[in-house]
Amino acid sequence: MRLSIIIPVLNETDTIGTLLADLAPLRAAGAEVILADGGSNDGTPQRAAALVDRVLQAPKGRAVQMNAGAKAAAGDVFWFLHADTRVPAEAAAALQAACAAGARWGRFDVRLSGRHPLLRLVERGMNIRSRLTGIATGDQGIFVTRAAFEQVGGFPELALMEDITLSAALRHLAPPACLRLALVASSRRWEAQGVLRTILLMWRLRLGYALGADPVRLAHRYDRARSRYAGRRSAAGSGDAAGAR
Repeated sequence: MRLSIIIPVLNETDTIGTLLADLAPLRAAGAEVILADGGSNDGTPQRAAALVDRVLQAPKGRAVQMNAGAKAAAGDVFWFLHADTRVPAEAAAALQAACAAGARWGRFDVRLSGRHPLLRLVERGMNIRSRLTGIATGDQGIFVTRAAFEQVGGFPELALMEDITLSAALRHLAPPACLRLALVASSRRWEAQGVLRTILLMWRLRLGYALGADPVRLAHRYDRARSRYAGRRSAAGSGDAAGAR
């Protein structure tokens, strides 16, 4: 089965080269790599162009971008990866073996890149919860056969939680293949916003979604929280600079 790797991006020029270097051997072996850009203005598509099979322009929104990539893909299996992910060399073989054994969809374990002790608890909790519930997040490198993806209608084009909702739909078709091999996800956002603060925020968002909150409102809440923290960091930085002068 041919593999199509779909990467949604928005201003990822600092990170995309590392992932594409990881994927270069897979592309040389016949995998298709598609970059679905949501309107980058930092040169991400130009930097990636020589290292992918196709660069698509799509409206901003991770779900919309991934659906556009899937629509253009030629493969029998879609593998959705975030731009700041690191992929071990044996990951594609593990994915293909799972599909050859009959898996209709699945995900990998995840390891966060940072060293903060709380990140070890976060990644362990993500992997255990996913294995128990059959729900995967985008950081876990969701893969799905074309037939199963089309049967559930692709990603719901939500502002947030599109990965959770897709997993729930796929779970009704078949249980996921939960591969213990770990992808490495960047912990930059966890560390930038504060690990504990981010844990609490994500749990509030997930609880709100489970209770029926509008994903658009949840996305706005997430963006406001990030903006408030960025503002505090900026103010603190200005104060430190003034003191130094």
